[in-house]
Amino acid sequence: MTGTTGKKLFMTDELPPSESPPPDDGQSAAGPHEPLPPGQHPQENGAPKAGNKRWYVVKVQSGREESIKESIERRVKIEGLEDFFGQIIIPVERVVEMRGGKRVTRERKLYPGYLMVEVEYNDRILYLFRETAGVGDFVGGSLSHAPPPMADHEVERMLGRQGEQVPGISHGKPKFDRGDRVKVKDGTFSGMEGEVKELLEAKGLVRVELTIFGRPVPVELEYWQVEHS
Repeated sequence: MTGTTGKKLFMTDELPPSESPPPDDGQSAAGPHEPLPPGQHPQENGAPKAGNKRWYVVKVQSGREESIKESIERRVKIEGLEDFFGQIIIPVERVVEMRGGKRVTRERKLYPGYLMVEVEYNDRILYLFRETAGVGDFVGGSLSHAPPPMADHEVERMLGRQGEQVPGISHGKPKFDRGDRVKVKDGTFSGMEGEVKELLEAKGLVRVELTIFGRPVPVELEYWQVEHS
């Protein structure tokens, strides 16, 4: 993986296009944001010192992850905030399948509607994200509380498996139903348990709700990647 800001990093599959990110504080990812509280405007507290970047999770409009990532990176340069900005990752994995007798590799977003961002969290960065179209908010944060950064083991897990290649197989009939408890037995989320929310038989996928970053997150998996827990 590379740390260059403008380069797309791989590691996911698409969040269900019709599904919004899980609720956090009642705000819609694409909806209007509440104004910063009195005394919190980025220009009023002076320029904070750089050098304390951490990884955070940000909710965005599903299906627009790439364009939102580019918008944020562009605004960071325009506003001269490079010192407080590291990189943005759209977590994806690469799935290898056989189609028509040919080996085909496709990308799949792991967390549709979410970005992993490395920034120094301060008023100027918060204002930039809130004023970018399609951005919701930092997961776990509120108007009165800063969001918690990702745990070190979560960051290592995500970065270590970014763009990981996983096998795909021909689709069969699922052996579970909506509401079943299942355990992921292979891939990025191996060992995690969750509830089946939807069967996508046309794609040979199952949508399972897992607890990630302390929040319920829908993830699409191949049938063979899960088993009854």
